Amino acid sequence: MNIDFATLAGLFFGVTIVTVAIMSGSPLNIFLNLPGFMIVMGGTIAATMIKFPITGVFVSLPLGLKAAFSNDKTKASDYIRLTIKLVKKARKSGLPALEKESVPNAFYKKGIQLCADGKDGEFIRKVLVEEIQQEIRREEVGANVFRAIGDSAPAFGMFGTLVGLIQMLSNMTDPSTIGPAMAVAMLTTLYGVLLSQLIAYPISEKLTMKIDRQTALSELILECIVQIQQLQNPTALKDILEPYLPGNQRKIEEER
Repeated sequence: MNIDFATLAGLFFGVTIVTVAIMSGSPLNIFLNLPGFMIVMGGTIAATMIKFPITGVFVSLPLGLKAAFSNDKTKASDYIRLTIKLVKKARKSGLPALEKESVPNAFYKKGIQLCADGKDGEFIRKVLVEEIQQEIRREEVGANVFRAIGDSAPAFGMFGTLVGLIQMLSNMTDPSTIGPAMAVAMLTTLYGVLLSQLIAYPISEKLTMKIDRQTALSELILECIVQIQQLQNPTALKDILEPYLPGNQRKIEEER
């Protein structure tokens, strides 16, 4: 796994632009309000914990963050080349000979192990399809948690603003305090919007995109494993597996 610099750059750029824009017109400290921050964060976390099981929050959150900030550089075309190599070896030495092969992907490795154990193609396909579906369900929890955070944060920001307004309106003996009190009340809305639009929603969308990409890759690997089990002719593998490749990688394959 490698660092996803697009996520890092986007987050850094967003925080930097917001900070510079704030500091260009006024000191940064007037945008800091601990009670308002606690209302937004505490309320959002509480609402998220109500929506999901405890493991869905405290397990999926770190896993989701890790997935959002990491990137698998292995190309789909690399698995086709690996499959051609393994098919040639299996046709020469038998499927059990593949058991000791070093495979970079755990899902691919499981498929190779099933082939080496002598399982038939139908059984392998059934097991690996179920594995794909379970993995999608696990990863979708992380995306849904961040989406729930994005949904809740602005609402609790508005809630904090209403609390601040009620407190302000209940004590209007000194008109000079109305302006500063109003500004403090509005800060919670700002915190909620930033948490939602700069962090939670973008990470949720990034995770959804990665789930789609990983699912497509897993489907390719599934077909690779089935072809290995069938000891498919290596020269036919490219035509069978190429439809699973993105367009740019197909071009690369043709140029090789």
